[in-house]
Amino acid sequence: MEKLISSNRKARHDYHIDETFEAGIVLTGTEVKSARASRVNLKDSYAKIEGNELFLYNMHISPYDQGNRFNHEPLRTRKLLMHKSEIRRLTGKVKEKGYTLVPLKLYLKRGLIKVELGLGRGKRAFDKRQAIAERESRRDMERALKEKQLS
Repeated sequence: MEKLISSNRKARHDYHIDETFEAGIVLTGTEVKSARASRVNLKDSYAKIEGNELFLYNMHISPYDQGNRFNHEPLRTRKLLMHKSEIRRLTGKVKEKGYTLVPLKLYLKRGLIKVELGLGRGKRAFDKRQAIAERESRRDMERALKEKQLS
């Protein structure tokens, strides 16, 4: 069973997500307590491969209220945990044109905090407009069907 802590809804709007991966994350004690309280923001965060390691940048975890002097820095770089073979595979894909690693959601799985990473390509403005138009037309069709069924 998974408990959603935070999701990055803007990621699916800004990127074509081709594949998703699950990664563990290295956190300090006060970060875990804040994350369990859902005080996490994934907006504008991204993952990057450096050497043979994977790091997460710009993920904001609010300071824990009772953390006093042991509190963490909200925007620090955090290490992600994946198997070496998976990281090598991702390295090859990220080097391809236009691919980037975007965190899609942060969740609890069997007591551990996990990150779902998406391998995606950036959308252009006309792609976004097209997606919005498709979504609106789908809503209109569903609304028309619902009205037809009611009458």
